Amino acid sequence: MLENYLLYLKFLESKLVKFFASQKPFIFCHKGCSKCCKNAEFPFSEIEVKFLMYGFAQLPEETKKKILENIRKVNEEKKNFKGENFMYDCPFLIDEVCSVYNFRGIICRTFGLMYNGADGKVKVPFCCYQGMNYSNVIDPETRKISQEKVDKRGFKEEPVSFNLSYKFLTDPDFEKGFKFKFGDKKPLIDWFSEE
Repeated sequence: MLENYLLYLKFLESKLVKFFASQKPFIFCHKGCSKCCKNAEFPFSEIEVKFLMYGFAQLPEETKKKILENIRKVNEEKKNFKGENFMYDCPFLIDEVCSVYNFRGIICRTFGLMYNGADGKVKVPFCCYQGMNYSNVIDPETRKISQEKVDKRGFKEEPVSFNLSYKFLTDPDFEKGFKFKFGDKKPLIDWFSEE
């Protein structure tokens, strides 16, 4: 099943490379930024976690220890959390860099592009409001792309959104087409819950 999942990832990556290239003037991602790895829930399916752990197994022992300590800390924070949506930093983030980058989840691979939300509305990545992706063409007041800013800067490319919601990308049609199962889906930290 993991082999078929890898075929799916190869298909997805081929699309993402084109999407990111078409949006290059609006994308400011760089190694060490890690805004996308912090203060989120990180939905992961069962097969994504298996692939992630395959990458984890290949890490140096010292890095594994740091990750396990991060998992322990996040689980402790979650136990003491009083509220609805528990947000946390990804435990696989070490020194502002993803320690399992080649094995990262679908949500991690797609982050940074504008996408069509499940509600049908166009969503910009939250880092936009922190001076990152699409910040050069967003109107901070309306929280929408400003055609005036696009025109003023003379971009040949248009900022566009893609059908990249996690729900869509983990749809059963992909399972059928690539002959694998995503399995259960839940926040990443819940796969490492101590309960």
